[in-house]
Amino acid sequence: MTIAHMENIVKRYGSQRVLDHIDLTIEQGEIVGLLGPNGAGKTTLIHSLAGLIRVDSGEITLFNQQLTDHIQEIKKNIGLVTQDITVFEDLTARENLEFFGGIYGLKGALLKQRVDETLEFVGLKEQAKKLPTKFSGGMKRRLNIACALVHKPKFLIMDEPTVGIDPQSRNHILESVRELQRQGTTVLYTTHYMEEVQSIASRVVIMDQGHVIAQGTLDELVENLQHEEKIVLEVAAEPTEAVLEKLRNLDGVKKVVQDGLKLQIISSTGAGNLDRVLSIVKDTGGVRSVSAEKPTLEDVFLTLTGKSLRDGEEG
Repeated sequence: MTIAHMENIVKRYGSQRVLDHIDLTIEQGEIVGLLGPNGAGKTTLIHSLAGLIRVDSGEITLFNQQLTDHIQEIKKNIGLVTQDITVFEDLTARENLEFFGGIYGLKGALLKQRVDETLEFVGLKEQAKKLPTKFSGGMKRRLNIACALVHKPKFLIMDEPTVGIDPQSRNHILESVRELQRQGTTVLYTTHYMEEVQSIASRVVIMDQGHVIAQGTLDELVENLQHEEKIVLEVAAEPTEAVLEKLRNLDGVKKVVQDGLKLQIISSTGAGNLDRVLSIVKDTGGVRSVSAEKPTLEDVFLTLTGKSLRDGEEG
């Protein structure tokens, strides 16, 4: 069953086209990892799907219903975990969940049951009577997630749910996402942490400049780069623009990425550029290390966007 479908979606802010004819389909039970550099349009896409903003053209359907025609009914089946923590600091954890559950029409015994279940699910049962002001950053994140889960949504949208938290809380949240999938919840998950997507996503969607530029399973995306070779070098001194230009002009070279003293040279398979690369960079003062590596999801992202995933924390 198709949970969400976006067809030819356009959204403008002034003269800027933030979503540029987006097509995207999410099937029941998937965890879709949404990746993109700063300004790619991810948050706008998420807010469009959640019915928080109206698009300029195109059609969005959720649960086989048009969003514009059935927005209130659809919203009852969606949970949105916002990037900013949106809990009430002057309410206890339990009171926060009671408030958000009430918004979705839960009351009485059912509300109490869902609050109890959700607090236990996110590991905050023992902190139910405490104010969020007493919580660590990771506990606040988990409460933020609980507020989006209390009404038991069929489709959970998570926008950067692990920003700025400790590894233990991050692992707890990732395991919670896996458990939600096992229970049948469909998840759209956006993050700046590549390892999170590699850990939980059943499919990856990569955005850049308002477009979906690639999508598929992790294996499928990496397989598309198997026709490429990657040489990773660490040099003794930062290379000049002239050196970088020589590397770019080598036969078969597709991309040269510099990060301080580290260079990545991506070439077509069979280009055999290692000796030529070493010959060019020897004039920088020497090579500290060199390796040839197999493609990773990070390489897919770099190749498609020309940027690191953590170039920015918004998008």
